[in-house]
Amino acid sequence: MVDVFSGRLLVSRDGRSVDPEEALQNKVVGLYFSAGWCSSCRDFTPVLCDFYTELLEETEPPAPFEVVFISSDHSAEEMVGYMHAMHGDWLALPFHDPYKHDLKKKYNITAIPKLVIVKQTGEVITDKGRKQIRDKGRSCFRNWLESADIFQNFSS
Repeated sequence: MVDVFSGRLLVSRDGRSVDPEEALQNKVVGLYFSAGWCSSCRDFTPVLCDFYTELLEETEPPAPFEVVFISSDHSAEEMVGYMHAMHGDWLALPFHDPYKHDLKKKYNITAIPKLVIVKQTGEVITDKGRKQIRDKGRSCFRNWLESADIFQNFSS
C-alpha cells in the first residue's frame, strides 16, 4: 500500500493524521468507496463494521486487515458525520484530497458502495468484497489473505 498512498496522509475516525506506510504495512486492505447519502452504502456499512470488528477484535492474533474509506460525500462535514455515525475504527482518505478521483479511475469505480480488496502493491485481489462478505462472512478473508502474499498465522 506504500505505492498506492505514497506521500499522503490518511485520517482516523477521530481525526488524527495517520501514516499509511505504518498503518497498512503487511495488511490486506479494503478500499471502501462509499457515502452517507447512499442508501445501499448505509445498508452495507454496518455489515462491514461487524466483519472488521470480528477480524480485528475477536481473532488472536488480530487479522492483518484494514479498511480505507474513500468518500463520495458532498462535503467534509457529511463525510465526518457518516464516519462518526456508522463507520468502524478504520482509516479514510481526507475529504479534500483530489487523489480520490485517481483511485476511482484506477479501480474503475462506477457505482457505490464498492469494496475493492487489494494487495500491498495495490493490485486487486477482488472488486467484489461486498458480495463476498455478504455471501461468505468472515471465511472470505482467508482467501484474500492467501492471494495477498502476506505470511502470517491467521485462523478464521
